[in-house]
Amino acid sequence: MSLRAPRSCPPRVRRALLSALAAFATVAALVVGAGAPQAAAAGSLPCDVYATAGTPCVAAHSMVRALYSSYSGSLYQVQRASDGATANIGLLATGGYADAAAQDSFCSGTTCIVTRIYDQSSRHNDLTVEGAGGAGAADVGAPADALPVTVGGHQVYGLEISAGMGYRDNSTSGVATNGGAEGMYMVTSGTHVNGSCCFDYGNAETNNQDTGNGHMDAINFGTECWFAPCYGSGPWVQADLENGLFQSDLGHSTNSSNTGTGAIPFVTALLKNNGQDHFALKWGNAQSGGLTTTYSGGEPTTGSGYSPMHQEGAIVLGTGGDNSNGSIGSFFEGVMTSGIPTDAADNAVQSNIVSVGYGGATGSTGTLSPGSEISLKATTSCCTTDYVRHQANAAVLSAITSSSSALDKSDATWIVRRGLASNSCVSFESRNYPGDFLRHYNFKLLRQPMDGTATFRADATFCPETGKSGTGTSFASYNYPTRYLRHYNYNVYIASDGGSNAWDSATSWTDDVSWVVSSPWAP
Repeated sequence: MSLRAPRSCPPRVRRALLSALAAFATVAALVVGAGAPQAAAAGSLPCDVYATAGTPCVAAHSMVRALYSSYSGSLYQVQRASDGATANIGLLATGGYADAAAQDSFCSGTTCIVTRIYDQSSRHNDLTVEGAGGAGAADVGAPADALPVTVGGHQVYGLEISAGMGYRDNSTSGVATNGGAEGMYMVTSGTHVNGSCCFDYGNAETNNQDTGNGHMDAINFGTECWFAPCYGSGPWVQADLENGLFQSDLGHSTNSSNTGTGAIPFVTALLKNNGQDHFALKWGNAQSGGLTTTYSGGEPTTGSGYSPMHQEGAIVLGTGGDNSNGSIGSFFEGVMTSGIPTDAADNAVQSNIVSVGYGGATGSTGTLSPGSEISLKATTSCCTTDYVRHQANAAVLSAITSSSSALDKSDATWIVRRGLASNSCVSFESRNYPGDFLRHYNFKLLRQPMDGTATFRADATFCPETGKSGTGTSFASYNYPTRYLRHYNYNVYIASDGGSNAWDSATSWTDDVSWVVSSPWAP
């Protein structure tokens, strides 16, 4: 039996103290309308903000940090493959960031999956691996090490969902039902999405079945366009209200400027619904700026059942309400509230999210130590200004200079991670596509999201040794140890010294497989 860490005082007392402190600290409160709740004090965490605004969190899930300034419990639970043992991963300090080192230590020499995501609110609406539903077989837990990121200057792990993974709680407390008002947000990623149903976070059915229109109220994020037209290529923040992904009351987008978030690494996605006659959608870059409202208006008119809503109060993450589980996505944090938060509270939460520094610098550069940010430069005489970068999901060799675009520099920057298949080797995570790693497939190097399989782990692991040319470093493939990372005709392969493939040519092989581990191009 796993026990949650005790809190320092009873939740009711703690919440009252937080509200009092916030009220005292906020001298110039932002007021929305006469008698409206004041905005939270600067420095408050998301659930402190919402509590002060009169719309307390009834669920608060995060892989990366506390969402209450007073929270000192566990964030999530991992289970290791070697013996089935579990461990709770907590915080480095009260109100702080995840203790990723505890996960690394517990999972050393084996692999782990995430089996539970704890609710930080007093409601204890914890998420566990989802069972079978009307549209999908029972899910499996996400690999615990698939999404390493830097948040608040700390290395932590997000949750990377592949098809067939999902989490749920069908027996909750305090979550809106039968037309109740609620708000919710999640921090996700625009670089790890697809057009399959349904990467959701929010209110769902309590029996894993589609029980009809209006029985869901969840944020959806992906590239699936349920009601045409959708403008741009997405991904879009949409409302999964069951039997439709809604961008407006008409289903389809009525906002031609809403072309989606694009492939930005960290996205704040937000949904508010009064459960009766109004819902709103917002999104923002979780690294900078404010929120954009893409829709604010009436409930859907595409069928009956949406006005009023008929929410059932379960919480789902990573799938649709009936466990439609073909989607992929990333999850870092998210909350659900009782009642509709003010726009001022939403803006304060977005400001707090931005202040955290999602995807910030790791603090280490130019070495092969885990966590160091690097670029890989060719040493062959033809190509000494060329670097390994990703382009259209493939690894290529490209000239990068100080005058190159910010995108090109980011594409040519990698974060060194402990080898996914062996701690004595390394893996290379994309700087601007969190959770995507360099891996070989049919001998060619690609940038792909880590799916947790043993094959992917081996394909994405490389073992450094002295450069074959006597210069720099060469990287042997973990599962093909006679093959080394090589550039050939400006593509990147794992290649042997002589062989039947063109990229195995012995000509300049020792130079082509020798690399300079340099400082990263991206800041």
